[in-house]
Amino acid sequence: MGQRLAGLKQWVEQIFTELNIDLAEDWQCIPVSGDASFRRYFRLKSHGMSWILMDAPPEKENSHPFVCIAKAWEPLDIHAPIVHAADLELGYMLLSDLGDDLYLGQLNDNSADELYRRALSALTRLQQCQDIAGHPLPLYDRQLLQREMDLFRDWLVADLLAIEVGPGVTQLLSEVSESLICAALEQPRVCVHRDYHSRNLLVDGDNTPGVIDFQDAVIGPVTYDLVSLLRDCYIEWPDMRVYGWVDQFGEQLVADGLIDQYDRETFYRWFDLMGAQRHLKAAGIFARLWLRDGKPGYLADIPRTLNYIIRVAGRYDSLLTFAVWLQEVVVPAMYESEHFDNAYLDKWFS
Repeated sequence: MGQRLAGLKQWVEQIFTELNIDLAEDWQCIPVSGDASFRRYFRLKSHGMSWILMDAPPEKENSHPFVCIAKAWEPLDIHAPIVHAADLELGYMLLSDLGDDLYLGQLNDNSADELYRRALSALTRLQQCQDIAGHPLPLYDRQLLQREMDLFRDWLVADLLAIEVGPGVTQLLSEVSESLICAALEQPRVCVHRDYHSRNLLVDGDNTPGVIDFQDAVIGPVTYDLVSLLRDCYIEWPDMRVYGWVDQFGEQLVADGLIDQYDRETFYRWFDLMGAQRHLKAAGIFARLWLRDGKPGYLADIPRTLNYIIRVAGRYDSLLTFAVWLQEVVVPAMYESEHFDNAYLDKWFS
């Protein structure tokens, strides 16, 4: 990592010379909180101005989609970072600085309506961008949806909680996956950010929200980013408030021509089941981040995420057996595990 940082600093000096921008002799390269990947970020400060440096090792991260999507979004009034320079072979980028005031730290009962109004407005613009020059967006197809849900079985159930995945559990999870996949594939297809939530949206004055971490965008279900935002793995809202925001968004989709009509019952079902699919994936990823990558901070988000799944599964006949299994097998295994504080689990499951 030290060698990559030295290379990044050398690259910066070269890029600023090529861009004819004066780089102060005492310029600073300050670490910024990273994400759940192999990418690292630094804030470059020089002459009272700032930029963001991305270090994405090319053997670990493909940065080509990030560059293509950022350029495609520039004319759409989506406040994403501007790519001032990039060397994809080295894995270095120089980006505009959107600040570090995350939605997560600003959302509260008083601010939520306005912050979500802005985020939902930006989302309707984002969803209309399906033509990314140089990088056709892949489809959020059956195979990808299934691979994501398999993370729950492999990393959380089997590896973290040591629950035996025998034929009965395999059959149950297969039936759940099929139900959720069918619900996802019947939805209108739009551009999907895939991580549109409070840790990837920034409060940036009139340009709120700043949108980051979009390199995994695909063409997929219309409710995916909506449920990422409103049933966030990092912050929870009462259902009545959530469905109010869903109604606002559905009506805006009609106004923007992304759907023909807003059928509330159908849209709620899409939203709920899409959330179940996403939260199965997220719970598996949180377990993997600890077991594979040594990042324990995401373990605390698993109970909230699993609680979402149990609540939604209990509302749909096709998922009732799954809800019971989660409550009778998975939740007790979490209490028995060394990875969770029982008092914290009581907040979500008592």
